[in-house]
Amino acid sequence: MAKHVVEQIAEANGEALHKGSEAAEKIVKGNAETLTESGNASRAAVEELTKAYHDLATRNTRNLTAAMQALATVKSPADFIELQQRLIKEGVQTAMSDSQRIAELTTAVFTGAFEPVRKPMEAVQNSAQP
Repeated sequence: MAKHVVEQIAEANGEALHKGSEAAEKIVKGNAETLTESGNASRAAVEELTKAYHDLATRNTRNLTAAMQALATVKSPADFIELQQRLIKEGVQTAMSDSQRIAELTTAVFTGAFEPVRKPMEAVQNSAQP
């Protein structure tokens, strides 16, 4: 009789270990997939930001060249001051707009990149709460 009880306990422990190892394997596989997905999204985000900064630098270079050419054609000190004030005003407005656009883009791309990681973390937090 005692031998039968020991066998039942051993069998129950074996089943529990098997189920636990299956659950652990499922978690590890899910984490690997999540990290791969997040890595791909992060790479895409960095590429998108790099392109935005490249476009910004290219546009700023063109604007600077145009401004220097315009300043070179000025005929009088009054025209020079007027043009300089206009260029400064346009430059500040452009810088503000570009900064806002880059900030929004940065927030959007990194939020998207970390979305795959956020979902499993929330699931774990929700399952841990009573």
